[in-house]
Amino acid sequence: MTYKCLIIDDEKLARGLIKTHLSQLEDFELVASCGSAIEASMILQKETIDLLFLDIEMPVLKGTDFFKNLVHKPKVIFTTAYRDYAVEGFELNAVDYILKPITFQRFFSAIEKFRTLQRGSSSEPAPTQENKDAFIYIRKDRKQVKVYLNAILYIESLKDYVKIHLEKENHITKSSISAFEEKLDERFIRVHRSYIINKDKIAAYTKNDIEIGNIEIPIGENFRNNLATFLT
Repeated sequence: MTYKCLIIDDEKLARGLIKTHLSQLEDFELVASCGSAIEASMILQKETIDLLFLDIEMPVLKGTDFFKNLVHKPKVIFTTAYRDYAVEGFELNAVDYILKPITFQRFFSAIEKFRTLQRGSSSEPAPTQENKDAFIYIRKDRKQVKVYLNAILYIESLKDYVKIHLEKENHITKSSISAFEEKLDERFIRVHRSYIINKDKIAAYTKNDIEIGNIEIPIGENFRNNLATFLT
């Protein structure tokens, strides 16, 4: 099945980035890319759209106000440079709420949420064999050591090194946490300047911390809204 998409954003660069991300997905078709809600309304009168990528802060008409007034509402992923609209976005039953600049990892996570909804289930999709077998190599003691992503509980920054916490052992390798984050897939998310967690390993969470096993990992203020969308 092919899903028809519409991008609505007053920033040309933002529209171009989403278009580039969409071009990597075979089952998504971009019907149009619009610079305003007014322009988009004309498209929606003529086309059946499955998914909107909708910027919130736009001139003339805000994205949230535009969406509220639609009679036939497609699924929507809100995109914005501002964290303050997260609650309003989810009150409108948004699939997701993505902060700019939009990385492909974060974009793909939102797409997977949409696909899950389209399958008629709000639960997480069952992990594929490929997902279970995914791995990376890390340098440790002059060797390249294979680490399966499914075995990682969380990653901790130690200045110029990271500590990879596994279920039965730990590894320390030289890397910044930001560089290490780029090696991970969509099941991982940064929750603090010093921590990345594996969503599949979460036992419980509050607005201030996440429990993985017997460990409580703090949630940084700057990461809280993004984490809320990731866990929804």
